[in-house]
Amino acid sequence: MEMNETERLFRQHYAKMYRVARSLLYDEQESKDAVSDVFENLLHRSASLLPATEEAYLLTSVRNRCLKRLRHEELMQRQPVTDMADEPADERFDDIMQYAVAHLSGQEQRIFTLRFAEGRSYAEIAAAEGISKVAVWKHLSHLLKQVKNHFNQCEQ
Repeated sequence: MEMNETERLFRQHYAKMYRVARSLLYDEQESKDAVSDVFENLLHRSASLLPATEEAYLLTSVRNRCLKRLRHEELMQRQPVTDMADEPADERFDDIMQYAVAHLSGQEQRIFTLRFAEGRSYAEIAAAEGISKVAVWKHLSHLLKQVKNHFNQCEQ
């Protein structure tokens, strides 16, 4: 989508989108971020919106973005919080990370870190790297085979 078209949509629909986000998230900055995410995605799309449905599309998009943020927040709260200083370092994970840094390409290292160190989803990784979810799956599949083969050989 062209920049001037995105700017027009922003000026025309931002206030309504922000109100929707604010009603769901109850946080000013999170709401602004959710709306910004929607417009960022529009900038990277090649298709344009139909004038008759653009408002509905944008409001639905911001609602979905907010619901995704809420689900992510809920999942993060469900995970038990552990104090890393109280636990001994997982030597196996450290070994795997060292292998990843030494033997994987830059993109594979970033994908590996996003997935296993930060716990990001395939969709989040795809967005961060500018690739498809299928490409993320292929990269992870390939690099996991490499890591497994290396450590299986080391154990023998």
